[in-house]
Amino acid sequence: MTDSAGADPCGRSRYCLRWAAFAVSVVVLAAAGLGWWLYRKLDANITTDTSAAAELQAYEKERPTALAAGAQNILIMGSDTRAGEGNDRYGSGDDGGERSDTTILLHIAADRQNATAMSIPRDLMVEIPSCRKADGSRTREQFAQFNWAFAFGGTACTIRTVERLTGIRVDHHMVVDFRGFKDMVDAVDGVEVCLREPIDDPDAHLTLPAGKQTLDGEQALGFVRARKSLGNGSDTERMDRQQRFLGALVKKVQSNGVLLNPVRLYPVLDAATKSLTTDAGLDSLKDMYDLTRSVRGIPTEKVQFLTVPRQPYSANPNRDELVEPEAGELFRLLREDAPIAIAPEGSSARETEPGEDRDGRGDDTGAATPAPVPTFSGTNAAEGMCE
Repeated sequence: MTDSAGADPCGRSRYCLRWAAFAVSVVVLAAAGLGWWLYRKLDANITTDTSAAAELQAYEKERPTALAAGAQNILIMGSDTRAGEGNDRYGSGDDGGERSDTTILLHIAADRQNATAMSIPRDLMVEIPSCRKADGSRTREQFAQFNWAFAFGGTACTIRTVERLTGIRVDHHMVVDFRGFKDMVDAVDGVEVCLREPIDDPDAHLTLPAGKQTLDGEQALGFVRARKSLGNGSDTERMDRQQRFLGALVKKVQSNGVLLNPVRLYPVLDAATKSLTTDAGLDSLKDMYDLTRSVRGIPTEKVQFLTVPRQPYSANPNRDELVEPEAGELFRLLREDAPIAIAPEGSSARETEPGEDRDGRGDDTGAATPAPVPTFSGTNAAEGMCE
């Protein structure tokens, strides 16, 4: 190409190509530099829990053995701490210290075809082992409500209590505070819920009309924390609401392609990592990405939520106790990475019996019938909040 005088505007074509290559290189390096900066920023957001490892190592001999190679059990704790930006508006937290307001054991199957999130009631009466406190002293072993374990000895005490209760080896743990939950909801532009009745709950800082609506992070936090103003006021109903909301959040993330879109994924990761404390095995963005990549193909209907079978504690109806043998069977299935079926509360779902299909009819083909799959009350992420 030449100008009106017939001269080559680049002098020589090879010279022009060199400058073009240099310009492209600058853009690529700038993009790579920005990517590296973003990576470092997200990576630095995550706080490593350095205190739990030594305590868990000291009691390694009493911890359960992992039975299913490749399966992952992650203990997720929602802390009610009032420390940190934006958390103090929910009260002073001076009535017993920081506790695990929500605790979920997330089991990810070895084949990455399903995931089961099991809620553990905060008021469940359990055996809590002797645990190391922040000041170096130790508590006595005692029978008490579950969320005291976090107040006594933080994550290590909670992990040891869960492992003693279930016999399930906890591979990793995460602690998320109020702000992290709010920011996650805002990062996906809110989550849709359907309310049968209006809500006016000063304790939860929540006022909502009845009907379908999209909750932002602040409203969502009040919705999952509200207790006295919704339903019968029980913690059981609140856990069910939390499970359904988390399912709706998972559905929103997957249906909008967030996990496959870096532009949309970044704010979600930024929100998730800012208020996240994990063990050393999950404290980097690479660890988080590898975990996310391994589970992003799980269908929403295979992301299941349930609560450990429980009933009012015989000595105090304001507390819970396990229902046996159902609880023991659930723990066994999770330990062994065995199939679990979920059905709505009060449905007629039951185990399939030998000689019948999953629809309850006899098998006339003569083929071997799969073993019965135990069914528990719960929900899944495909249902959302308005189904």
